[in-house]
Amino acid sequence: MENTLEKVQNYYGKVLSSSKDLKTSACTAAGRPHAEIRKVFCSIPNEIKDKFYGCGSPIPLGIAGRRVLDLGSGSGRDCYVASAMVGESGFVTGIDMTDEQLQVSKEHVDAFCSKRGFPAPNMKFVKGYIEYLDKAGIEDESQDLVISNCVVNLSPDKPRVIREAYRVLAPGGEMYFSDVYCDRRLPEEVQKHEVLWGECISGAMYVNDFEAEARRVGFVDARILSVSPIEINDRELQLVLGEAKFYSVTYRLFKLPDLLEPNQEDYGQYAVYKGTIKGYEHAYQLDQH
Repeated sequence: MENTLEKVQNYYGKVLSSSKDLKTSACTAAGRPHAEIRKVFCSIPNEIKDKFYGCGSPIPLGIAGRRVLDLGSGSGRDCYVASAMVGESGFVTGIDMTDEQLQVSKEHVDAFCSKRGFPAPNMKFVKGYIEYLDKAGIEDESQDLVISNCVVNLSPDKPRVIREAYRVLAPGGEMYFSDVYCDRRLPEEVQKHEVLWGECISGAMYVNDFEAEARRVGFVDARILSVSPIEINDRELQLVLGEAKFYSVTYRLFKLPDLLEPNQEDYGQYAVYKGTIKGYEHAYQLDQH
């Protein structure tokens, strides 16, 4: 595990200098973010955006006042977006293991929060491993929302990451995240390919394996919000991967202990959305269906 994490630290801390250095679209594949999120992007320093390697915009609207944890926050772009959206009554924590990325993310916190009129910074960045959130001081049921952007696939112990996310979420909380998935289980030689690992490809989980693991942890109703195909542009990497297909998928996982029945049943029930979330006044998209 330590060897794998060291390779990831080196790739994102020293090999890559910006998102232009990537060899696949895995870390940049994404649909167009919501207009409310695009507004915040404009106010984020370019250095943070240039050194960000996510594969989506896994931040829901309507999170004012919430406690948000970003797993593998990198340069901090998503934390800055979340900071603006939770407002001064909420708080955002980013955790990352790479010193170079943490340095970038911390540098602009005070100025960003001050420009938004917050009396004090409402975000912080801590060094740590997403497999061991407890060692970074993240307590049980201390978060309302866990986000992550193309990071879980880099972990050598993905089941532990999912368990930790469930542990730190308060009941009713949500894990809302984008990551890379594959349409099959990858052979060992692909899983050990150093460049493909850093590009978020070698660690991609077979989508059915991921959903099964999420159910075992307690996330019993995984919802897919969006799916985008990933392009492998490097010819040598194409030959290594063969027929495997990869996708950037945004999932929603809810912590609803003892609230959901084991099987979906249709009694003619329905819910009425009242249009109270800014940016979703007319309709709300729970998932891709």
